[in-house]
Amino acid sequence: MLAICSVWLPSLRLPGCWTLAPWLPLLTLAVAMGLQDGRLDAGAATGIVLLGVTALGTTHASNAWQRRSLLALSLLLALLLALHRWPGFHNVLVLPSAAMTADARPFMLFANLDKGSAGLLLLALLAPRCHAWREWREMLCKTLLPGAVTIALVMGAACVAGLVRPALKWPDFTVEFLSINLLLTVVAEEAFFRGVIQHRLQSALQHIRGGTGLAMTASALLFGAAHLGGGLSYAVMAGMAGLGYAWVFRRTGRLEAPILLHFMLNAVHFLGFTYPALA
Repeated sequence: MLAICSVWLPSLRLPGCWTLAPWLPLLTLAVAMGLQDGRLDAGAATGIVLLGVTALGTTHASNAWQRRSLLALSLLLALLLALHRWPGFHNVLVLPSAAMTADARPFMLFANLDKGSAGLLLLALLAPRCHAWREWREMLCKTLLPGAVTIALVMGAACVAGLVRPALKWPDFTVEFLSINLLLTVVAEEAFFRGVIQHRLQSALQHIRGGTGLAMTASALLFGAAHLGGGLSYAVMAGMAGLGYAWVFRRTGRLEAPILLHFMLNAVHFLGFTYPALA
């Protein structure tokens, strides 16, 4: 989680012409501690290294076909890590199965090193980010209004659909939940769906009429489909939210915008409504 936060820090200057991004030694330390603690084995560490190498090659390979092939492989590896399909990870169970309110579905909270590592590498190596305070200010100004509209529409539709109802709360594990949700869930999902898929589709379709809209729609549909495990209605709400995330990413061109909106919607859902849904 510290490595993800450090992505926005400037690179460290080393002797000669070398520089070192702060997230790299922090990720290395996290992997080493995970190996020592038995939370991951050599196969898991190999998966993280492979994703880093293929993602780096996506932007540094000399030929276009090599870059496209490495991008496809990076997406596959990131998907396997995010879906917990790459072997060797033993993620930390933070909260055993519990219901937030009497009428809610029970859920479990994990601190997922596999998904977090995938998000970190996509964020650091492939996603467009803010690099100056001016860009942060512009991003915030362009995100606030569409973000508020997205949150109101999604949560209103979820209430009408009978998925949730208002339920104000502040559980004992709120800080842990919000921290894990932001850094190990939201960053990974936005880096994948907006930072890579939508961003690359927008570039590929920019000369086609309606290409930007197609890229936004595709990322939203894929995001909704990724939430089908919660049921069709839940996936539809996720798709609606995905359109909002795609909208602010298109307006700003920076991944921080959908990360911020996604996290704020999740926080409103968690603190103000049934979570994750009515039983």
